[in-house]
Amino acid sequence: MAVEKLDIEQSYYTEKDFETTMLTPSYRIDLRNVGNEHLDQFMNANLVSNWSTLTWKEVGKPYEVKTVAKSKKDYEKEHGEMSVKTSWEYFNRSFHEWFVKDLPEEMSNSKRELIRYLSRFQFGDVKKALGETVRLSLWNYAHRIEDGVWDPRGKRALFQGLDLKKPRILFLGAAEGYEAMQLSAMYPGGEVVMVDYDEFCKTNRFGHFPNQYPFLGTNPSSGHPKVWHKNEMNIHYMVEDIRNLPFGKEFDIVLSVGLLEHFPDDYKAQVMDWHRKFLKPGGYVIMTTPRLQLKSRLFYTIMADVMNHTYRELMDIRQMGLYVYEGGFDILRHGYIKVHNGIVAQPR
Repeated sequence: MAVEKLDIEQSYYTEKDFETTMLTPSYRIDLRNVGNEHLDQFMNANLVSNWSTLTWKEVGKPYEVKTVAKSKKDYEKEHGEMSVKTSWEYFNRSFHEWFVKDLPEEMSNSKRELIRYLSRFQFGDVKKALGETVRLSLWNYAHRIEDGVWDPRGKRALFQGLDLKKPRILFLGAAEGYEAMQLSAMYPGGEVVMVDYDEFCKTNRFGHFPNQYPFLGTNPSSGHPKVWHKNEMNIHYMVEDIRNLPFGKEFDIVLSVGLLEHFPDDYKAQVMDWHRKFLKPGGYVIMTTPRLQLKSRLFYTIMADVMNHTYRELMDIRQMGLYVYEGGFDILRHGYIKVHNGIVAQPR
């Protein structure tokens, strides 16, 4: 039975915590569905039985998110068009600020400020405080309550059943590296190489990722479920442009999370080539993109100042899959989890 409680003093989680879910001030711990029997957390859509017959006329093009963060607008007024690298630097810092917030305290403070401004008829400040309260409430629901950003049960369901032993995993555009750590827990004993060209991702987003966060995976000695933590994994983090990586075809998994949708169509084939370039024969490409759904469009509108510094699209699984198929891959599994599409594929 799931147990929901606030537990901020426990340093590390163990197998004794199986089938529980716990709230910390910033995120949720979720060790439910230990055996991964309940695959409804990943809807294996099976919408397309033959990708070679699917056309863009049938599926349409992705939805482009056009709302822009105020900080990006302010920067461009002073400096001209923001470069892609600078836009990612702005996004990473903004996004990380929200991951580390003590959300119950922040929401309480924001509501107090709102009441104070209302009592003094400071309507300009009321509007600002109201917007912050709405954003905090939405982020609290999406990330901490629903666990839609990390979504451990959905990610485990997407990643399960691969023919892998001690894999080398390459994570392109890794940010904090969450999904590669989940894969490493499920298929232990290998190596993870995370790549991002923003130093902040290595030092802060990954560097400050909580050591006590538990990843549900496998004990390689017994085959039984086991809790893993970041500091038990063999992880190397490279600050580098993906285009300059020194690797050959040497990885069992090439992974990207929320990467493809940041490139207009003219560049998507190149993105798919990055995945193929480093993959061993028989290896797997795993990709996710944000789902095209009403609540996602609402999220990126309300959270624009946090999220919208770069080109961004929302796709349905058929659109994402068509990019992957046209990029030279056979799709082994396609479907969706809470807020993401998910695909496992291999080169044709």
